[in-house]
Amino acid sequence: MRWIVTVIALFVSVASFSQVKDDISVVQFSAKFVASGEISLKSFDVNKETLYISENKSIFENENIKYLPTIIVYQDGEEMKRIEAGIDLKLPEGCLEDLQAYVSELLEARF
Repeated sequence: MRWIVTVIALFVSVASFSQVKDDISVVQFSAKFVASGEISLKSFDVNKETLYISENKSIFENENIKYLPTIIVYQDGEEMKRIEAGIDLKLPEGCLEDLQAYVSELLEARF
């Protein structure tokens, strides 16, 4: 019985993550212990989500997340850009502006 619940939970988490990657999406992969190194995704006018390893371990493995935090921009499910934290567990300086410009380019290219 426990095995069935685990399989169902895994399926639900993977299925919901697939929806997050629809269209243009900005996904931040992180952990509670590096929350100070995250950036706010509120300024993006696209799908956005912050996922924590403690709640989504299988997604982190499937997406090959090695550094925390990591931000990935997806377009229609395909990884387009990845920005990873350094040894200091913080994203590179200026990465928010870089991401905003990149997402704007993707949005403009759609029209």
